[in-house]
Amino acid sequence: MGIDVSVDVEFRRKIMDMHQGARLMYCYQCNHCTYDCPISKLVGSDVYNPRKLILHSFLGMKGNILGKKENPALWACMTCDTCDEVCPNDIELTNIFYVLRNLSVKSGEAPAAYLMQAKTIFENGKAIPMSGPIERRRGQMGLKSLPEAPLDEIQTILKERGVDKVLPAE
Repeated sequence: MGIDVSVDVEFRRKIMDMHQGARLMYCYQCNHCTYDCPISKLVGSDVYNPRKLILHSFLGMKGNILGKKENPALWACMTCDTCDEVCPNDIELTNIFYVLRNLSVKSGEAPAAYLMQAKTIFENGKAIPMSGPIERRRGQMGLKSLPEAPLDEIQTILKERGVDKVLPAE
């Protein structure tokens, strides 16, 4: 599958308006973000390439980012912020990736594993709910019991952000 060269002006405007505006245009594609990215080093820059995500974003090449279920080019980032630290123009790439991921979720393209994790947090207030074995291990290690998560507060926040609308059904 080749590169989609069509330009979505509205998508481009959304990316530019949501993050750093004209500052993003200073990305001169030096490739530091990709050279230093631990994921790119691990899987190869042909699978995950932060520079290409940024380039396609500010050129409005939406078809290369969105419209692809569970796109590894979008979801592989582990938000370690290495790319932000090495960027000579101080572009906060991870913030742009958050915007792109949110657009992906809104269009129904988020990976099932992310949605299931969000559902677990919505239902339990924690990413990993407390269980008998976990409590026993904590006791054996001399650790205190953890306080209950304020579930109704967490659910209120998630509902205000619309997370409940994208969660998988039972």
